[in-house]
Amino acid sequence: MPQAMPQTGFGDLKVFAGSAHPRLAREIAQFLGVPLGQARLRRFPDTEVSFQIDENIRGTDIFLVQPTCAPVDEHLVEMLIMIDAFRRSSAARITAVIPYYGYARQDRKDKPRVPISAKLVANVIAAAGAHRVLTMDLHKAQIQAFFDIPVDHLFAAPVIIDHLSRQDLKNLSIVAPDAGGAERARAYAKRLGAELAVIDKRRSEDGTAEVMNVIGDIRGRTCVIADDIIDTAGTIQKAAQALKDSGAERVLACAVHGVLSGPAIDRIEKSPLDKLIVTNTIPLEEKRARCEKIVELSVARLLGQAIRSIHEETSVSSLFV
Repeated sequence: MPQAMPQTGFGDLKVFAGSAHPRLAREIAQFLGVPLGQARLRRFPDTEVSFQIDENIRGTDIFLVQPTCAPVDEHLVEMLIMIDAFRRSSAARITAVIPYYGYARQDRKDKPRVPISAKLVANVIAAAGAHRVLTMDLHKAQIQAFFDIPVDHLFAAPVIIDHLSRQDLKNLSIVAPDAGGAERARAYAKRLGAELAVIDKRRSEDGTAEVMNVIGDIRGRTCVIADDIIDTAGTIQKAAQALKDSGAERVLACAVHGVLSGPAIDRIEKSPLDKLIVTNTIPLEEKRARCEKIVELSVARLLGQAIRSIHEETSVSSLFV
């Protein structure tokens, strides 16, 4: 049975949902034992956002659940307008719960005369009136420093590792899809008592193709490719094929954020992957209907525990001990 929320200096806890992922918001509210906040979110004929709160929120602790997934700009502007409405309605505190932080991959100037969009988005979220942010598996942990308000950064690793540990996978190797993902793969391998392997991506001598070399002996083993974001699935498809070509018996993949845009579903279907394990930081109903290989894990409980800790002013980091 969910425990009743104790009274704090920020009033009653209320969970509201944007249009990006209402199912996840409902799961979080159910875990917390609170009703989902009452509001009307619509669009005018010219696509402008219309939002009205249908209950008194004066002096309350608001948690707005809105991943900025596709269509990214629509969901981002919608979140900003909702935050502004909460601020103008005298909420005591507003926490933007952003399970998937869009624009996170634009976190630096890697070419001349380009923006740092991840920083800009952080600025406008704070300017809209958010007091803090709760997010999950940022593409780079340094993005937390882009915010001038507190950020609670969760990791979905406990959810994914728990699922993998219950699958009875024999001769297990955790594989980093590139050198940058080696730290994550090493952490997974340590927790699961598995071997570690790394995919080394290099351009061919003429620069026309990408060559995948496997570092580590994976012959006859079950390989799980561990990544944070799977977007168009090109890297995962090539990595899975490279592992098979190197003698892997089975190949699975896991990721926190299943963006799965463009040709991703077709690539996963055609790849030698047995399963693709992703969390529900982004809604997956339509994509799961198109691909039986996708296994969805819920992060609602983890987010709910963090929301409870924030509301009660207790440690969020204790969730990872």
